[in-house]
Amino acid sequence: MRRILFAFIVAACFSKALFAQDMLGKISCHAAGLPKPENRSYKKSLWDGYEISLGPARGSQGGGDDCTAAIYNGAGWVVFRTTGYNVIFDEKHTGQDFDGDGKPEVVFLTDTGGGNHCCWAYNVISLSPKPHKLFDIEAPGAVQFEKDSRGEMVVWQRTPGPYGFTSMARAPFAERVFRVREGKLVDATPEFCSRIFSDGNEDYQAWKAELTAENIKALQSMGNKFVENEEIVSALLSRALQHTFCRQFDAALSDLNLWPEAQRKEMKEQFAETIKREYPEFAPRLLDTSPKK
Repeated sequence: MRRILFAFIVAACFSKALFAQDMLGKISCHAAGLPKPENRSYKKSLWDGYEISLGPARGSQGGGDDCTAAIYNGAGWVVFRTTGYNVIFDEKHTGQDFDGDGKPEVVFLTDTGGGNHCCWAYNVISLSPKPHKLFDIEAPGAVQFEKDSRGEMVVWQRTPGPYGFTSMARAPFAERVFRVREGKLVDATPEFCSRIFSDGNEDYQAWKAELTAENIKALQSMGNKFVENEEIVSALLSRALQHTFCRQFDAALSDLNLWPEAQRKEMKEQFAETIKREYPEFAPRLLDTSPKK
């Protein structure tokens, strides 16, 4: 059910979910349909004399600079500002310690994609020892924050895979997991792969249900009629992507080799294009068509 809901959100309009957050008391500004009563300006005191201000941007030209949020110090100077089509002050995660220095952080969520549902990011700002942005967490899919047994922050980023083989509602996704080290995000996905590839994970259960021998045989016999096998296609590409994020490259390649042979080269090229920046050691293996001895 969670997978269906997530797909619906991606395929539909993310901004509708944001309006729902407003109803839950979120401090936010939405460009769509301005002006609206809920887009009034907000101010909120933080700690150590800092304050936030959020609302419609003055003098906006409607080019994605419709909403703005700022942090002010006790002297009234702006120490951080974010501007976008929509901006949310994340009250749930503001006040948590992301970098392990014992001090709370401030978190905004900014839409820099002009309302096209493509380019959201969490902005995590530290106010200690002086105000500075720690990092942005891109949110092409769902982002979740959790604390591990040591109380350290762990960030789960649901990341898209290659497009063009399914509808948007069934686009392949897999999880990347990050820790914060020296104020920066560091990929720690392999540390969590035993948890990801376990029956406690709904995605893993869905992969097992879809990727049966019978279904793989059906996929291979259908040639390029991927739309008739969207659930199987999405599960196969998602599992291969997850193996890649876990640096289980042999397993990822085995999954991709289940693809119909006539379209396999094209699929691998697109897959390689998706992952080559983060996994340059694996991408060439996908493009190697020489016979294996």
